[in-house]
Amino acid sequence: MSQLHPFFDRRQFLKSSAALAASSALPTLAKASAPAPTGGINSAEQLLILSASELSALIRSRQVSCQEVMKSYLAQIQRVNPKVNAIVALQPEEALMQQARQADDDLTRGHYRGWMHGFPHAVKDLAATRGITTTLGSPLLKDWKPGHDATFVERLKAAGAIIIGKTNTPEFGLGSQTYNSVYGTTRNAFDHRLCAGGSSGGAAVSVATAMVPVADGSDMMGSLRNPAAFNNIIGFRPSQGRVPFAPTAEAFVQQLGYEGPMGRTVTDVAMLLSTMAGRDDRAPLSLANPAMDFSLRLHTSTRGMRVAWLGDFNGYLATEPGVLSLCESALTHFRDVGVEVDSVVLDYPMDEVWQTWLTLRHWLVAGGAGSLYAREANRAQMKPEALWEIEGGLQLSAMDVFKASEARTRWYLQLLKLFDSYDAVLLPSAQVFAFDADTHWPHSINGRTMDTYHRWMEVVVPGTLSGCPIASIPAGFDTQGRAMGMQLIGRPCRDDQVLQLAYAYEQATHYLQRKPAI
Repeated sequence: MSQLHPFFDRRQFLKSSAALAASSALPTLAKASAPAPTGGINSAEQLLILSASELSALIRSRQVSCQEVMKSYLAQIQRVNPKVNAIVALQPEEALMQQARQADDDLTRGHYRGWMHGFPHAVKDLAATRGITTTLGSPLLKDWKPGHDATFVERLKAAGAIIIGKTNTPEFGLGSQTYNSVYGTTRNAFDHRLCAGGSSGGAAVSVATAMVPVADGSDMMGSLRNPAAFNNIIGFRPSQGRVPFAPTAEAFVQQLGYEGPMGRTVTDVAMLLSTMAGRDDRAPLSLANPAMDFSLRLHTSTRGMRVAWLGDFNGYLATEPGVLSLCESALTHFRDVGVEVDSVVLDYPMDEVWQTWLTLRHWLVAGGAGSLYAREANRAQMKPEALWEIEGGLQLSAMDVFKASEARTRWYLQLLKLFDSYDAVLLPSAQVFAFDADTHWPHSINGRTMDTYHRWMEVVVPGTLSGCPIASIPAGFDTQGRAMGMQLIGRPCRDDQVLQLAYAYEQATHYLQRKPAI
């Protein structure tokens, strides 16, 4: 579930659009591009299986043209998207090819925009895209075309990306299952009968099926983690403030959800993070670090590092049979790269963490969507889960929110104690495997009833409340061919170290080599 953008006042959007400008502190990442593959590219299929960093190198060296790239990816979308429904609001082919021709002309003139030069890119449908329909999965916004871009979209464009459309998301990003009444249901990349996860389900499936080189997503309750796990890719939830969450009508208390990258390799994710990250004054709590290239920090020895495996919090979490055993089998790969793995039992009231979450989420969702809810006529078009969240928030007092923030602080301090002994913490990315795409959410897990529409994703809440950087890394497939992942939670603001651990793990495994049979 993703951060609900408080973008519901269209007049506010229009007022803010004039103030937007592309960031001037973006890394070009020219040095980060991988060496161009040898032997040449002889077919669209060869081009599509390249990593984003490899593709970037080929474009910059002009071994392939931006027009070839655009044509190949649009053909892949035409073949695959009808089966999975991941990309929505696709822009006209003629206009996209014209932008690709312009990108080629720029290279001819010696103007290289950045590592995403000529990349086809689809933005998650929770983020504003200037002139492109942005629905947030809601019928109430099905015709809205913003007059501005979200901050990270500005940065993607500045790095050379061509925005081809949007990726599907559940209504207002609520629920880790990507369906809505505007565009329908997004289906799993590996088994179209199953769900894609969410709320970055469209983004995850688009990357996994090679309909885009990399993708952006957002994450409030596992939305960069759950769909990454279900579709066998890498998702990365950055440190709080790493990627500016802007522009918004409220810029100080929206501290649970924000945007981040998804990709088929850790290197690709690190490069996209480098483009998205960096201070923006419109987001006053964004991190004031200089622009950096996270992909240049990956090749670091992890020998001697320690990680703590928390599993299901000693039976507190309900998990589908097979999830824990699959993850625990994957832990051996950390040991292969010299990382010590310990099973740790926390003496902490985890139900307090959940109750903290309920309060803060109700509060933020009610704040973001309250203007729509205020019109009685709109309520009939809002899904029940959204109504439940908003109405729960309207019943809260200021002291309820303050006490929840105190409880969040207690949990954060508990994690800091754990980081005194460990470099990272590991949890499953989900409590269940991908389920039937026609099921809105699991009502029980292993005989235990789920009392809310999102209780089945409780495993991601500890990471969200911490504000720490988190990578979702693959843990393999079960006997039914369903993918699973693990959350790698790092120390505060140590995004680089989390990516280093994820990269070392990636090199020791073969999981990402398994691709959907399309």
